[in-house]
Amino acid sequence: MSIKQQAGASIAASPAHIADVLRRGACPPDAAFDALLPEDICALSGDQWTPLEVALAAANWLKDSGVRRVVDIGSGPGKFCIAAALAGSCEFIGLEQNWRFVAVARSLARLFGVQSQVRFMHAELDETSLPEGEAYYIYNPFAQHLFDPSGAAKPNYERYRRDVALAQEAFRRARAGTIVITYNGFGGLMPSSYEMCRVDRELPCVLRMWRKVRLQDDGGFSVVDAD
Repeated sequence: MSIKQQAGASIAASPAHIADVLRRGACPPDAAFDALLPEDICALSGDQWTPLEVALAAANWLKDSGVRRVVDIGSGPGKFCIAAALAGSCEFIGLEQNWRFVAVARSLARLFGVQSQVRFMHAELDETSLPEGEAYYIYNPFAQHLFDPSGAAKPNYERYRRDVALAQEAFRRARAGTIVITYNGFGGLMPSSYEMCRVDRELPCVLRMWRKVRLQDDGGFSVVDAD
């Protein structure tokens, strides 16, 4: 039986037990964590919130890289930030444009007792709102402009292209040595000043870690192999 299966077989769906398993480097079942979310937000988890095994992998990469401060672009209800904080030692800042998600994330951080390690900001991505971090995590947050699960909103291609471009420009402006971890991409390509240094294709989607190795780039983009 795998570590993940052992954890899933023995864990109760309580914050204390979930936190203990994550701190030990094991992976509780996503359903146990998601059950702490409001029902409608929980229903989005399979498509929109980072799986716990991905948060664990990212936390280990960040630990190996000596990162202390991470910014999650599009943090939703805080699942990645909280799980990675419990599994590692980084400070996390979640940037989220949906006020309700921010409120849920803050409540969840208090529930898990990580509010001193994790904080959530209500803001849209623009040229001034992105906090500075040693690392950034991004899980395809702009797809929400193209797909509305309720079917109520039409695709907003202009907003999608704008946000992708803003993310690319933010990565261009980052200092040398900055790390970016992408899960299932973000809709754009990494600037040519970055090199991919780690990749995991065994997860539900591809997890990649990039490091900015040059302060300047040539205006082009890094090319990666197909997933």
